Amino acid sequence: MSAAKTQYYTATSIDGFIADANNSLDWLMQFGDDAESVEGSEAEGPTYPAFIADVGALAMGSTTYEWIFDHEDLGHHPERWVYSQPAWVFSSRELPPVEGADVRFVSGDVAPVHAEMLAAAAGKNVWIVGGGELVGQFHDQGLLDEVILTVMPVFLGSGAPLLPRYIATPPLKLIDTSRGGNVYVTSTYAVPH
Repeated sequence: MSAAKTQYYTATSIDGFIADANNSLDWLMQFGDDAESVEGSEAEGPTYPAFIADVGALAMGSTTYEWIFDHEDLGHHPERWVYSQPAWVFSSRELPPVEGADVRFVSGDVAPVHAEMLAAAAGKNVWIVGGGELVGQFHDQGLLDEVILTVMPVFLGSGAPLLPRYIATPPLKLIDTSRGGNVYVTSTYAVPH
């Protein structure tokens, strides 16, 4: 395996939102969990199972964590926490833990926490699950290596932006594009340092 990367892998609407104006992902849930559940042929290129197999640590913001916690009813069903990797949740407020899961609550600068995450990942990648503002903080510190976007065929009009930063020069470098049947396109970009 090559050197560990810090990656932002997410689904987005065509107009660049990762959650709707109510911080909901219902727009995304209509497509199911994998390429086989969507209309059209099987996905080409890398899949989520292949991606997650190379992930050794996760980072997420409080809104992302709360959505997962509520959506999966983790207070009553902690076994629904799907990640075996340690997860760091960045929050300035107290959040409920998931019983039996390796969830670490942190706040402040992402750089020292990133070093801990890389150590825990033991040569595997670090996945910034979301949201966009947290990804922006990693980018600001020069710690973001790749952006992997699955663009879904919907327009949300407003909501949580994909990555609320001005990133134009130097531009990201496209390194891969694949399609999931007749539903979505996944593009992988390298972030220049």
